[in-house]
Amino acid sequence: MPCLNEEETLERCITKAQASLQKENISGEILVADNGSTDSSVEIALRLGARVIRVAEKGYGNALRAGIAAARGQWVLLADADDSYDFSSIQPFLEKLSAGYDFVMGCRLESGGGTIMPGAMPWKHRWIGVPALSMIGRVFYKCPVHDFHCGMRAFRRDAILGLGLRTSGMEFASEMVIQATLAGLKIANVPITLYRDGRSRPPHLRSWRDGWRHLRFMLLYSPTWLFLFPGLFSILAGSLVSLRLWLGPWKIGPYGFDTNTMLVATMCVSLGIETTLFGIFTKIYAMSAGMLPVSKRWLLAFRLVTLERGILAGLIVGLCGLGILIKSLVFWKAAHFGPLDYPTSLRMVIPAIFLMITGAQLFFSSFLFSILGGNFARPNSPVFHEL
Repeated sequence: MPCLNEEETLERCITKAQASLQKENISGEILVADNGSTDSSVEIALRLGARVIRVAEKGYGNALRAGIAAARGQWVLLADADDSYDFSSIQPFLEKLSAGYDFVMGCRLESGGGTIMPGAMPWKHRWIGVPALSMIGRVFYKCPVHDFHCGMRAFRRDAILGLGLRTSGMEFASEMVIQATLAGLKIANVPITLYRDGRSRPPHLRSWRDGWRHLRFMLLYSPTWLFLFPGLFSILAGSLVSLRLWLGPWKIGPYGFDTNTMLVATMCVSLGIETTLFGIFTKIYAMSAGMLPVSKRWLLAFRLVTLERGILAGLIVGLCGLGILIKSLVFWKAAHFGPLDYPTSLRMVIPAIFLMITGAQLFFSSFLFSILGGNFARPNSPVFHEL
């Protein structure tokens, strides 16, 4: 139980947990990870026979990581100490763990069979925040969890310790689920009931701040959705418009589009290429740092996209742009370096500048790609042998 000034509810939680251990005939302990309580929470826990560890580093994630590390059992069940979760109903978690699951998530949402009692969860959390963030997690990571942020969950201690969890705040709840999914742990859901907490003070949770921290973490651990998909969409949309306008003016109903629109569309392509490159570099770094599992498709890309091939591609693209730019200078010379038909000249200058910039991006990005992916690119790399 993570704890920060929970004197109003901690005794009820501990007594329920003690009754559950006795009822299920389980040899276990009740561990309170105190995160700097200034009330009588520690005294209450010790009086009731719970084991208390003091966690100096502030934060929900810090308290949970310290508690998991200090736990002595093979299995760990965690839940908040505000009496919103029922410690007397742990049997479904035990059944799943006994069946061989590594990680068992509680589900408060009706869509997953759970129940939320009146007043237990603010409407913006119940109908917007929790369902939306859980859906994003399932889409981004193909995770089987219905309720990403349920505070009641159980797991094999060694499996979770092996994930190397790092975050310190509320986003720890998301990190645990995401990393468990990426690591291929066997995950199950069990429906639970969320009760109105028994505290008279406001909760520690801050809706917008902590919601953003969860969303930010999901995005940072998914460069595909954060960078690659938006970048590729920008490239595709911008390219289609640019190519059409390269052929000449385009009119749709009363609206006419010409070189100004072509310039904006070309900018979208350039931004899309930059964003896509960010996604590639982030993916490589995340795999190198052990934040994401190594993908066979990416290993194949490291073998195909060599530094020399990247340099060559950059030079070819850049020289094509230079050739078009020279052609535009010839066009200007034909006008005796005087005023030009700007739509015609811009249809040459805009692609020329774009190709030269893109060539430079590919040229220099090839070096960074080679540096970041150096550990993966060699066929005798340990990563290849692991796969």
